[in-house]
Amino acid sequence: MKNLLYGRLRENAWGIIDTMTEQPYGELIRELSGLCGIIPEYWDIFGNRHETSPETMEGILRAMKCRIDSSADVVREIQQRKWGTWGEFLDPVHVRSVNDQPISVPVYIQAKEGEEKNILISWFIENEENIPSRTGGDEGATELPHRNDMQTISGDRLPISEEQWFDGKRFLKVSLADTGNRETGYYRMTVRCLHPEKVFPTETNEREKTARIIIAPDACYLPEEFSARKSWGLFVSLYAVRSLRNWGIGDFTDLKKLVAWIAGLQGGFVGINPLHAIPNTLPFGISPYSPITRLYKNYLYLDIEAVPEYAESQELKSVISAPDIGSTIQELRQTQFVGYEEIAHLKETVLRNCFEVFYKNHYNEDTPRCRKFREYLSLEGHPLESFALFMVIHEHMKKKGTYSWQEWPEEYHDRSGSEVRKFAMSHEKDVLFYQYMQWLIDQQLESIEQEVKKKGMLLGLYQDLAIGSLGGGSDAWSNQSAFAYEAEVGAPPDDFSPDGQKWGFPPLIPEAERETGYELFVQTMRKNMKRGGALRIDHALGMFRLFWIPRGKYPKDGAYVNYPFEDLIRIIALESVRNKTVVIAEDLGTVGDNVRETLRRFKMLSYRLLYFERDYPDPSFSDPDKYSSAALCAVTTHDLPTLSGYWQGRDMEVSKRVGKYPDETLFNKKREERERDKRLLISALKAKGVLRKNYPLQSGMTDELCSAVYQYLSLTPCRMVVVNFDDILGTLDQQNLPGTVDEHPNWVQKIPVLLEDAMKDRRFPGLAAVLRDKFPLPEDSL
Repeated sequence: MKNLLYGRLRENAWGIIDTMTEQPYGELIRELSGLCGIIPEYWDIFGNRHETSPETMEGILRAMKCRIDSSADVVREIQQRKWGTWGEFLDPVHVRSVNDQPISVPVYIQAKEGEEKNILISWFIENEENIPSRTGGDEGATELPHRNDMQTISGDRLPISEEQWFDGKRFLKVSLADTGNRETGYYRMTVRCLHPEKVFPTETNEREKTARIIIAPDACYLPEEFSARKSWGLFVSLYAVRSLRNWGIGDFTDLKKLVAWIAGLQGGFVGINPLHAIPNTLPFGISPYSPITRLYKNYLYLDIEAVPEYAESQELKSVISAPDIGSTIQELRQTQFVGYEEIAHLKETVLRNCFEVFYKNHYNEDTPRCRKFREYLSLEGHPLESFALFMVIHEHMKKKGTYSWQEWPEEYHDRSGSEVRKFAMSHEKDVLFYQYMQWLIDQQLESIEQEVKKKGMLLGLYQDLAIGSLGGGSDAWSNQSAFAYEAEVGAPPDDFSPDGQKWGFPPLIPEAERETGYELFVQTMRKNMKRGGALRIDHALGMFRLFWIPRGKYPKDGAYVNYPFEDLIRIIALESVRNKTVVIAEDLGTVGDNVRETLRRFKMLSYRLLYFERDYPDPSFSDPDKYSSAALCAVTTHDLPTLSGYWQGRDMEVSKRVGKYPDETLFNKKREERERDKRLLISALKAKGVLRKNYPLQSGMTDELCSAVYQYLSLTPCRMVVVNFDDILGTLDQQNLPGTVDEHPNWVQKIPVLLEDAMKDRRFPGLAAVLRDKFPLPEDSL
């Protein structure tokens, strides 16, 4: 929030507002758009230039909470971004390289000529560990405690690096230098200024403010083993796993079995879909890429029978063994599709009973299990409390037919308001229940992490992070100032989505992220790297720029907005090193060379798919030697056809059925291109000797051809090679068809066989033998 000093200066018009308001409104909007990071044009995948319209600029600016109703309003917003930092005294956050030390932090002070000799500045920097956050706020002029590390500077010793005049007032930029080099981490800088004149918004001659200092490494974590060998692993949509014992959806016990199995085949990791908490309601609330929050996880993945309180209660076990409940679980196991709503109801009911056992036997008895729970709550702190409180209010409002917090009564919008505090106090036990569920999730993931270490896997869990969260969810409710609710993130039209895409969630406002010291971003990275050895960041281009679509507009009317990528990437690098987590940046689509070079510089692995690795403009498939070693390679993703589906053209048939190819000519052209691509792929496989020379095109996707495709990928220098579970099992339909909701069975399809049977399938050991590539990698790039 901008301080009162700036407010007064702004109202005095900086001496130039009157002349600026004479400029045409459209010119002012373009200038403000540039200052807010709105890119005036972009080039689509077809090479066409799209200019950002004035209407789109205005829509995005309003979504950013800019006041643009008049020329005077726009001018004020322009001046705020041009000169506002001079009235801020201390910026809220500073991100620095560990190799760019000692750090220097600027403060901005108003002073008349010669008055600086009477100014006294004191400051200190402390590690944020175990210190309650006060990031970026005015703390008031309270007495600074005596500290041995406090620095003081005054008078002629003030290191003035710049001077500016606004509306007849003189401002100084003073650079405060640290005393030495610090380790990577999060710090808090507290600055106090004593001024001879009452120029501060408090109308006193004192001011104190804090800023977050983030000292980050210059690269993400990579295990030493990557310098000598590659690693292969299996990707599976966890929700899709069938097993003899789960309750109709793959769970953490299934995942633990997968980890042990792949470790036995000498694989280095098991990749899974995002585990984020989602609504678990049809048809819009089941996508793992449209979560309520990216901080916490979906309780549907819990193995209820592995919960200690379930084992502790004979009564609970009897209930589950009852014929009606037992038959319901059996039906859920046997259904073709995942029954999210039924499973959610069943699991939540049983978990509430488990919680009652815990609350009665442990919570008020100070048992070892209770102490572990309280320790977990202490470590999670405010983010978990806020999520749990949101869920309780959400369930309360759902009974009244209201599903988004934006539709709640106004008094429930303010997280810190009196009505919400009163609600929290009267529902303390309910809040505790949601915290308990997240604790159970963390415990079961910890058990998988221990299995990874026991088996000696290189990476273990390879997790996935969605690009955003729903506007009606807990992240948005808990961080309202950070989100642009009048816009939606998406993608412009391309070859796969001719109408473009809307992804159903609001973008974060770059300026607002900085105001909070990037706190939500830090928490998001930290919590998603926990318990895993690798993390895929969906749509990594979003760290550089995001495609904003103003509310009520079509995707073609959107525009890209720049983000402070250097800060964001350094934060990722810091959390990556702290958590020993390899980072994979999903860099598909129209991504500039400068983006890929930056990702490579920070040692984030690129994301390469066989379908897209071509010798453009020639459509032939790239030779394995042309793949980057600083990459992960795979055949496909959840949004693209499986190998069997690709070979049979299943994806095109489904797209045609749901109206994505209204023009028969276009469909026939795509079908001809697919037949050409199949011939080109067979040619590439034969050239590398992984497929017999006389393999007939009409044979379809056989085990031999599938194995040859993955052998082809094993010849690349990529650090990680991902095998898609659905490919080996011969699944036809992809997990998600972009641009559809219920026209295609998105996010509900189960694997065609039981996990127990798949683990006995001889195709997997045979393929593993091919993929266990331990030869040295080229010394090229990491």
